Amino acid sequence: MSDILIVDDERDIRELIGDILEDEGFTTRLAGNSSEAMAAINAEPPALLILDIWLKDSKMDGIDILKTVKRDNPDIPVVIISGHGNIEIAVAAIKQGAYDFIEKPFNIDQLLVVIRRAMETSRLRRENATLKRGETRSAEMIGESPAFRALIGQLDKVTKSNGRVMLTGPAGCGKEVAARYIHSRSNRASGPFVTVNCAGVEPDMMEAMLFGRESSKRGVEPGLLEQAHGGVIYFDEVADMPVGTQSKILRVLVDQQFTRQGGADKVRVDLRVISSTNRDLKTEIAAGRFREELYHRLNVVPIPVPSLAERREDIPVLAGHFIGEFNRAQGLPLRDITEEAVALMQTMAWPGNVRQLKNLVERVLILGDGGGPIEARELPQEGGGDGEEDRVILSGTLATLPLREAREAFEREYLLTQINRFGGNISRTANFVGMERSALHRKLKSLGVVTAQKSGGRIAQLDDDVREAG
Repeated sequence: MSDILIVDDERDIRELIGDILEDEGFTTRLAGNSSEAMAAINAEPPALLILDIWLKDSKMDGIDILKTVKRDNPDIPVVIISGHGNIEIAVAAIKQGAYDFIEKPFNIDQLLVVIRRAMETSRLRRENATLKRGETRSAEMIGESPAFRALIGQLDKVTKSNGRVMLTGPAGCGKEVAARYIHSRSNRASGPFVTVNCAGVEPDMMEAMLFGRESSKRGVEPGLLEQAHGGVIYFDEVADMPVGTQSKILRVLVDQQFTRQGGADKVRVDLRVISSTNRDLKTEIAAGRFREELYHRLNVVPIPVPSLAERREDIPVLAGHFIGEFNRAQGLPLRDITEEAVALMQTMAWPGNVRQLKNLVERVLILGDGGGPIEARELPQEGGGDGEEDRVILSGTLATLPLREAREAFEREYLLTQINRFGGNISRTANFVGMERSALHRKLKSLGVVTAQKSGGRIAQLDDDVREAG
């Protein structure tokens, strides 16, 4: 879909336009009536349609063709031309979705400016559609840990409803993947999934981006809300949405309709709303940065997404998944991971969560020499990840302690690390450290280490008395 279809009942006009555009490097097709035009569009949708309003000896006039094209192929820009041009025809064409209107006899330079602009619009729309199709792979959830299974259980419960979901969790933990998981398994899966990056849009551009615009010159430019009709709109990091926009979004949630900027007609939308945040919205409300009523509208079903530190058991399977992804997408080596490397990765700090793990895997594959298994020496020994240390380092105060206290402190920190690495599973921890399960229980008790339930799994922490004494 990269050519231009020219529809005009005057042979000289359509051939003249075709010759001009061919000289400018465009590929063209010609049609003299509505039957030829619709046959050409159905055979291969063009990148741009140049359409005469009045078509002699045709079943459909230009406005009828325009309506049909906008219904079946809404991404095709349509430039209307007419020798009987007046403001009423121009307004009618623009209202039906025409990209622009040019009156005969037209100025060649003006025609070329409009066509180049329309072709760029067509290119951007195709790229956007391609990106949206490619994003479907992001709905795949990877993991086996108790915390992960608890998350999947919560997500599965909301897939078939239309309830609004608020996903919470630190940056990089996979909130958007969770949102796409809900969408892909819902009755809206065939509809669009539109992301609003609330933190990445200038405040003065937010409303035009969301609600769209109308003008006599540019016609209708649908916003993200309109593009999400029949599907899901995902407000990523909703705490960053400007306060002024929040009140208007609240109105949309109540009325399911809005008005485009510069327009007068109401636009009705059927949407499911999923939001995410890495901030405490109640604190934002208290500070006057977030509307409490909007919070209650969005937070119908709150679902926390665990950090990578809460699901360390998933690190090997996630790393393997990313290796496969990079092999398919970039041709990077398909490598295994040694047990030593896995152990080190499971004891590292991950402030950037799953996103940081993915970046680390990509870096190792790019910098690695060969296709053998990834070894521990290839991983960062300290630093190298989002400005923070990537691995757990034992406290430097050990050097100042007597041997017995230093040994206890080392054992305590070592066992805390290993238990958390195995998601609180005492049997697996005992097997790895080479102790009987009962002996490990006694050792943990003597060191003041207890396990606590959190996010579907268990984590190890110090007993309160030990923590206060330390």
